[in-house]
Amino acid sequence: MAYAGFQMFMEDLKMLINGNHHPLINKNPLTLSKRPQFQLLYQELDSIIQTLFSIHEDHHHHPDEFEKVRNLKRRFKDAVQEAQDTIDIFLSALHFTHRGVSHRSDIFRTNLDLEKVMRSIESIKVDLMTINIDNMKMESSPRIDRLKTQSAAARTSSPRHPLGNMKSSMEEMVVGLELDAEIIRDKLAEDRKQLSVVSIVGMGGLGKTTLAIKVFNDRFVVYHFHVRAWVTVSQSYKRRDLLIQILTSIGVQQDLEKDSDCKLREKLHKNLMGRRYLIVMDDIWSIEAWGELKLFFPHENTGSRILLTTRLNEVALHVKPHGFVHSLPCLTEKQSWELLKLKVFHGDQCPEWLIEPGRQIAEKCQGLPLSLVVIAGVLAEEPMNKDLWEIIARRVGSFIVNDKKGCLETLALSYHHLPDHLRECFLYLGGFPEDFRFTVKRLIWLWVAEGFIEEAGNRSLEDTAKDYLEDLINRNLVIVAKRNVNGDVKACKLHDLVRELCMQKAKEERFFFKIDSLPLPAQLLEVTTYKQLRLFTNQDVNILNIAHSPTQISRSLFCFRKDICSVEVIAQSFVLLRMLDLQECRSHDFPYGLELLIHLRYLAICGSDKFPNSICKLWNLQTLILRSNSFRSMHLPRNIQDLVNLRYLWSTGEFVLPYIAKPMKLQSISTVVLNAGIDNLQVCFPNIKKLAIYCESYDECNFDLLPNLETLKLMWPRRRPCHRPNHISLPTTLKKLALFCSFLPWSVMSLIQLLPNLEVLKLKTMAFKGTKWDACEQQFPQLKLLILQSLNIKHWEASSTSFPCLKQLSLSGCYNLEEIPLEIGEIATLELIEIDSSNNSVVESVKRIQQEQHHVGNYEQKITVDGMELSFYLSQREDSESE
Repeated sequence: MAYAGFQMFMEDLKMLINGNHHPLINKNPLTLSKRPQFQLLYQELDSIIQTLFSIHEDHHHHPDEFEKVRNLKRRFKDAVQEAQDTIDIFLSALHFTHRGVSHRSDIFRTNLDLEKVMRSIESIKVDLMTINIDNMKMESSPRIDRLKTQSAAARTSSPRHPLGNMKSSMEEMVVGLELDAEIIRDKLAEDRKQLSVVSIVGMGGLGKTTLAIKVFNDRFVVYHFHVRAWVTVSQSYKRRDLLIQILTSIGVQQDLEKDSDCKLREKLHKNLMGRRYLIVMDDIWSIEAWGELKLFFPHENTGSRILLTTRLNEVALHVKPHGFVHSLPCLTEKQSWELLKLKVFHGDQCPEWLIEPGRQIAEKCQGLPLSLVVIAGVLAEEPMNKDLWEIIARRVGSFIVNDKKGCLETLALSYHHLPDHLRECFLYLGGFPEDFRFTVKRLIWLWVAEGFIEEAGNRSLEDTAKDYLEDLINRNLVIVAKRNVNGDVKACKLHDLVRELCMQKAKEERFFFKIDSLPLPAQLLEVTTYKQLRLFTNQDVNILNIAHSPTQISRSLFCFRKDICSVEVIAQSFVLLRMLDLQECRSHDFPYGLELLIHLRYLAICGSDKFPNSICKLWNLQTLILRSNSFRSMHLPRNIQDLVNLRYLWSTGEFVLPYIAKPMKLQSISTVVLNAGIDNLQVCFPNIKKLAIYCESYDECNFDLLPNLETLKLMWPRRRPCHRPNHISLPTTLKKLALFCSFLPWSVMSLIQLLPNLEVLKLKTMAFKGTKWDACEQQFPQLKLLILQSLNIKHWEASSTSFPCLKQLSLSGCYNLEEIPLEIGEIATLELIEIDSSNNSVVESVKRIQQEQHHVGNYEQKITVDGMELSFYLSQREDSESE
């Protein structure tokens, strides 16, 4: 439980103390009688949080006190978890009693016993007083907006030198770095007199140091620079040691250990002054380290350079104003196979019968040189047997994990460097299946509901969660799978080796438990040792109904089994669940008894088209995902408004919205059907940010009363009814707008262009009526993506200033369009035009656009037809016509 988890529990306590509208508090004498206990617990926890979590853990200057603080935080976490469990069991017992449901009296008791918890808290308070807080740094603000303490598990690594015994097994043979080395070498040698920095960035094991060594020892680089030095910084360093490393690297060795720090700096300046030098700073982990080290080097106009390697984009971008950042990519499949062959066969031919399994092994390494080197070592020690190689191909991950040279430990440095508020977010990703593609929307919903996200001033939890994700990406622990045209991450994934690291650390820290095959009794026994359990499985959840009741530990359950599962066991045995994700499991109906899981914050399920009223009794629910077996409309019950904490409501089908009398906290809702006036939307959803609406018939659409709306999708029936909107009122906050079958007059576009924040505009299936769109006098100042699909448009006129920020234009199914305006190609920001081949006139117009842009020297702009490069499509068409 990170600090964010404490925040969420404290909010729950405040609700129990003050929330008279809470279903288990209102007019419940038993609950009301416990308020003094809740109040005392809140005060005690709050006092400890304000002190314990405002101490800066300075493990360099106060290692003993630092260890005491960390130990107290661990104990405090355990105490809070126990308090949570005790109170939640009490609330569940009340709920069962209120509903007349039989339950295990040995577990679910209506007497609240917090005595053990209070004793633990008192012990922590006593020990906290023994810490010499005056000698330890305190956070500048007494209000804890974010837990800023860094992990103390920093590791030191022994100095390495490219001119000495530095060639590890990974560095002996280099494949796929030739182009990267050329780019770096050219940047180092470019005609610039000022001292500048070149940074190599990438995840652990990607070959950053190997590339730096290759460049460092390049014959031209050796000739170009008068002095070259190498220093390995690592996570934990001392300035004095680094000074000695550099001096030793450039050949200065006399009496260095006896010299003072000032004398060492003087010697370094003397040896660098007036000379063109290259300093490689390998494995740098912080901006602070760069700030200290850059002071060592004279800033003369000699053309000197500093070459950094780092896993952290933040460090590289910090020094970017002074230089160049090179992001090192993963190896391609071809390069991976070449490196594997080189390492295993040392230049000899690979036997033909081993090529296929060998390629599979290389592919499983996902372009990470460290993985390839490790698995090559395994292959080199085994007989060259096809059956054996096929076995290894199926189990590449396990062989890498068991590597005695500590392959995972290389990556673990990145984990140890994570601040506490990112650790749980990162470990969480390891519970999901191999090659799982996370949609950012879903991942943020999960993180928020789990309580991983800390409150930060007036920022929303969702925005803070996005920052957390970007931080993990910038640390090269998470891979971006897809970005939208705005640059925001839409989907992400983990490298298999990073996932193995997550699973290993999660097991060490008892963060989650995975069951990927039928569990052995010993595994089930291990489950009982967890204090609070997150369970990930691809097995039928029936296997989890073990003899020892899991009610006291099971908080999250994710099942990825594709078959129909027996989910009824969940409501019987997992009543303390906060997270339940069964959306991969097919079920004919909602599991019986789900309404008993009153602690649920997140529910994702695949089942019936009916929305049971009982779901609305889950007042803690924040996220509800309903995958139906069909795409028919689902009628929301009138008591949907009882879900007072619901923030996200999503379904594969459509929701029919009932009358809602009081405001809800909903921020995002998938398609809703409105049968009557829209005027109650601002009353129902005052906080809505993302809304999709299926309109039956309206003369006017007024959405400007929704002050937080950022994404709006409007759809009408495909059949052409009598009533269509003639006017749309939209809020200035809108960033994305999609229109379907609205048959609007093109004159409405003059209102849409006034939206100052609009970045995405999708016009599909007769969104506008009329054959001409004249955009010459219009300007969409922030529009980056424009999609035109199945419109009855014939003439489109525009100037290059109509869409000054446009990055991508997508056009399909516009059979009558004569051409895309030639001026569109002149937009400086335009990166991609994609069309289909349904309209030959449009194809010819993009051909003219490309010719015009090539004529002026613009070869960066990309044009595709049916997903193929324009030139390739034209050649294919010519070939087919000539046959």
